[in-house]
Amino acid sequence: MGRLICTVLGLLMTCAVSAQQSGKPNIENVSNCFRGSFSDHASWVGFMKKRLLARGLDKHKVKKRMSGFLARFPEVEFNAFKQNLSCHIFTYHVDGQDVAGYVIKPKQVNEKLPVIIYNRGGNGNYGAVVFGSMMANLFPLAKEGFVIVGSQYRGTFTQDDDLDEFGGQDVNDVIALADIIPHLDGADSQRVGMIGASRGGMQTHLAMQKMSGVKAIATIAGVVDLNKELAFRPEMEKVYSKRIPNYQAAKTAQLARRSVINWVEDLPKNVPVLLLHGKLDKRVSVENSIRFARALEREQIPNKLVVYKDDNHSLERNKQAVFSVLSKWFHTHL
Repeated sequence: MGRLICTVLGLLMTCAVSAQQSGKPNIENVSNCFRGSFSDHASWVGFMKKRLLARGLDKHKVKKRMSGFLARFPEVEFNAFKQNLSCHIFTYHVDGQDVAGYVIKPKQVNEKLPVIIYNRGGNGNYGAVVFGSMMANLFPLAKEGFVIVGSQYRGTFTQDDDLDEFGGQDVNDVIALADIIPHLDGADSQRVGMIGASRGGMQTHLAMQKMSGVKAIATIAGVVDLNKELAFRPEMEKVYSKRIPNYQAAKTAQLARRSVINWVEDLPKNVPVLLLHGKLDKRVSVENSIRFARALEREQIPNKLVVYKDDNHSLERNKQAVFSVLSKWFHTHL
């Protein structure tokens, strides 16, 4: 018989048997996000202050940094999220690799909730979804009545972060979440959407080539044309060269395959696309989202483009507006 893996923290509806034996997801190492240094707000503050001091910053710089931290992550908000949300991290297995994942959802809900797969940006360990980014970007959305599930992508949080192929085999880590969703307590596997942030936009469109059942997607400063991005931000050559297999020998083909702008006609015609972008974005050009919206129009794919004129890559100045737009979008389409 397959090895029985029971989750006592309520992550899954049932125990999952080894995927090779039963076809069910192999979930291990489940733990609460609100633990250790994140068990309460005071512990988190102490942890952050200790890190700053360890970097050799003088007390004035530490005080200034901590002031900004407390403004961004106030205690009352932390306590409200802890009281009302369930958050767990776990390990799952894809292509023989251990991959870190997480699930965030409201507590004490009497009905199944729509699910949003969140595809993060960055590459390798850079951009990993740590506790702070969960609180800033995912807790507010989960609070609106969604189950949020996501992958850190293979290699993240390990010494072997070169496993990330920037739109290569790592896309399988996103696709594999579809097998986990039906086993998440309180998740409605018939109402699934997907969000891609920055590089996560690329992951979203690549995953959609092999996934079915996703009813709506949204991208935030999504990468849709790697060649255009390279012209806009030449330093990305270092990332492409390091991450993308066979890059030097087949650069044109590798970039084209990862760029949805080249195969818009292959996208499903019944999955609406929301595009959010800051006009002042210096990492991913807003012009690419504008071009992509026009391409979607030509293919008669339902879409909505929202450009925030006074904002940058992270849409930090319009966070509440972004959460409102995302919540309305997915509650409408899921």
